[in-house]
Amino acid sequence: MRQLVYYVGLSVDGYIAGPGGEIDFYPLADDMAAWLEANYPESVPTHIRARLGMPDVPNRHFDTLLMGRGTYQPALDIGVASPYAHLKQYVVSTTIDRVDDPAVKLYAGDPIELVQRLKKEDGKHIWLCGGGKLAGAVLPEIDELVVKCYPVVAGDGIPAFTGRFNPTLFTPTDSRTFSNGAIVTWYHRA
Repeated sequence: MRQLVYYVGLSVDGYIAGPGGEIDFYPLADDMAAWLEANYPESVPTHIRARLGMPDVPNRHFDTLLMGRGTYQPALDIGVASPYAHLKQYVVSTTIDRVDDPAVKLYAGDPIELVQRLKKEDGKHIWLCGGGKLAGAVLPEIDELVVKCYPVVAGDGIPAFTGRFNPTLFTPTDSRTFSNGAIVTWYHRA
């Protein structure tokens, strides 16, 4: 059965982006970028893949993506209506009226119902791309966390999870450290 995987980058203090959606404060390292491109190529937006010399690299882990409006909006702001055309894309939002690309499906219903339906379909895992509000809403359905933790304190911003108090135990299963001090850790639902 397919799993919902929250593959996410965050600061030491738990923010996935700054207050204005900034992510440029994360320290970059060539070894980490090369590893991420090789191991999670589907996480690279379609409009960037060609510049990185990976336009036809197959998806390794995911074939479907869920994102909230805050995660989708930066693509729209640069005129990209289908940021991950190499994946089935779902935007979960009650504040967007329509999406101008038929490859992107707008979903305004209960995100738990959507995840449960997608899990029953054939295919690779489902990437929960963000953001924190959507992650909090679907927390009961998250099977795995892949957390890229960067050694920086943001101080404020968009938290990795928002919503009601709901302690949920995950077990770390692996980790990898990079030259920039970032650590990728895999967690499975306990």
